[in-house]
Amino acid sequence: MSGGTALAPAEAPSERAWRRIRADILRGTLEPGRKLRLEGLRDSYGVAVGTLRESLSRLIAERLVVAEGQRGFEVSPFSAKELRELAQLRLLLEGHAMEHAFRAGDVEWEGRVVAAHHKLAQMQDRLREGDGAALDLWRGFDCEFHRTLISACGSRTLMATHATVFDRYLRYQNLALGFRGDIAVEEHRALRDCAIARDAARARVVLAAHILGGVDHALASDAIWPGGITG
Repeated sequence: MSGGTALAPAEAPSERAWRRIRADILRGTLEPGRKLRLEGLRDSYGVAVGTLRESLSRLIAERLVVAEGQRGFEVSPFSAKELRELAQLRLLLEGHAMEHAFRAGDVEWEGRVVAAHHKLAQMQDRLREGDGAALDLWRGFDCEFHRTLISACGSRTLMATHATVFDRYLRYQNLALGFRGDIAVEEHRALRDCAIARDAARARVVLAAHILGGVDHALASDAIWPGGITG
């Protein structure tokens, strides 16, 4: 029909199920190690078993779900080894992307970095004042800030690869990589300032302290490893 508004194509059931299950895994609603019974998932997500198998196959490829042979599926468990590996991957990818973004970024990119940091800083202030309701917003703005920092790197492939690693890292953040107070505030401010000054070398140093400090915080948390750390 001419002159009308084009309608977006309807989302396929397998795509919708994949997106919803994936979101529940990342936020910890489906906790690490949880058995994923197809019948229970069918009732929870309202899709057929065949559709669920298709969605779970995608999540296996993303290493968010593991197949247990004839026993079915489960959410990928947490391990200290994986967290350390994801942290090192973040440092490699994010540091490389920052170098390119800091060279190529224009004034519009700078404005987006400053705006993303402003939103993050607002949530940090609320958390420092004891407002626990700001935690979910802080997590979202933290992700947005880090992705905005590298958004001018010029490589969609690099951005997509980083996003995959960041999402897997986000699972840990949502359960144990919580807000670390003043030190995280200062690190985020320093990363913003490095971006404006185009100081990629300094930004790499700050990023390493930021990510590895978060890992140390998580490894000391009973939220992931009650009673101690293994692996």
